Amino acid sequence: MYPNTPLSPRPLSHLADGGPVLLTLRQLRDHGVSPADAADRCAPGGPWRQILPGVFLLHPGPPTSEERLHAALMYAERPVDASAVRPSPVPGVRHGASSFPRQPGSPESSTEAMITGLAALNLHGFASAPPLTAIDRIDVLVPRTRRVRSVGPVNVVRCQVPPRPLEVTGVPVAPVTRALADAVDGLDDPVTIRRLLTEALRSGRCDATAIVGELGRARLLTRPPVMDAVESLHAEGRALAEGRLYAVVRAHGLPEPLWNVELRLPDGPSLGCVDAYWPDHAIALEIDGMHRGHEAGGPGEFAGKREQLEQLGLMVVRAEPRRLRDRPDELATVVRTALMASADREPAAHVHVLPC
Repeated sequence: MYPNTPLSPRPLSHLADGGPVLLTLRQLRDHGVSPADAADRCAPGGPWRQILPGVFLLHPGPPTSEERLHAALMYAERPVDASAVRPSPVPGVRHGASSFPRQPGSPESSTEAMITGLAALNLHGFASAPPLTAIDRIDVLVPRTRRVRSVGPVNVVRCQVPPRPLEVTGVPVAPVTRALADAVDGLDDPVTIRRLLTEALRSGRCDATAIVGELGRARLLTRPPVMDAVESLHAEGRALAEGRLYAVVRAHGLPEPLWNVELRLPDGPSLGCVDAYWPDHAIALEIDGMHRGHEAGGPGEFAGKREQLEQLGLMVVRAEPRRLRDRPDELATVVRTALMASADREPAAHVHVLPC
């Protein structure tokens, strides 16, 4: 039934040992294999398997986790280089994930499809993500215009403007924030959702503002399990950011400020709370996006508070959580410069300082 004689001038004999393990129907045609021939080889007891529409596994038995990932990508969109997939294990990759290096001399793949959701989080190294073998359906992110449907083990996720994929062990993978949103979209368990979001924050892969922003764009913030998880995320993010701010002040020998205080005009309204305040210099510092009252009043109210403080002659320094995490020396320089320059400013209005 499966003769060894060549089927065309481009025979498949070179695929037998160490060759590609996945080919699309178009690639098979390039090797002289007709759809009928492919179907014959995929018959019960045959040497091949069709694991997705138009995607063939060139060995019997179930596909590995790596083969499932690449089959999903090949189904969603064939890479430009059209080179077949050849697995090569990489030591230290969790849950048996392996890389699929490009063949020598092959051009860089420019596929627009990328792995997202739980499978992407696994490849990013999330301990709270399930192993690939436990993920029944792989999410693949594609442009909204892509004409492909979800089928069996592949869930097609559409996006108006896809993010730039990251290459993880040779696989195009959605960035962490996008992968998180797509994973959360398919989950109902609040404990699992909270674990994933918390790990993303604690590991430093992304900050709370970026996570909440992506969840908002995905219209997930109104779902009760997500709302509860985001509330905990804000508290966790604030604690992490404040801890980093304390470390910046003390490690760089900056004057100790008053921490978490409310500023109020004498016999007047409250000007709001700030994360740090140097009364002798009339300098307030806010952790951007994590300020108190953010959830209730929103960023517009915060911008109005900053403008009001500046109109009273106070200087407001913004400390982005990402800068606190990645560039603390830069923030320390900004604060030190502001403290040194305060003597050259006009005196600020007198304000009362109260515990926040």
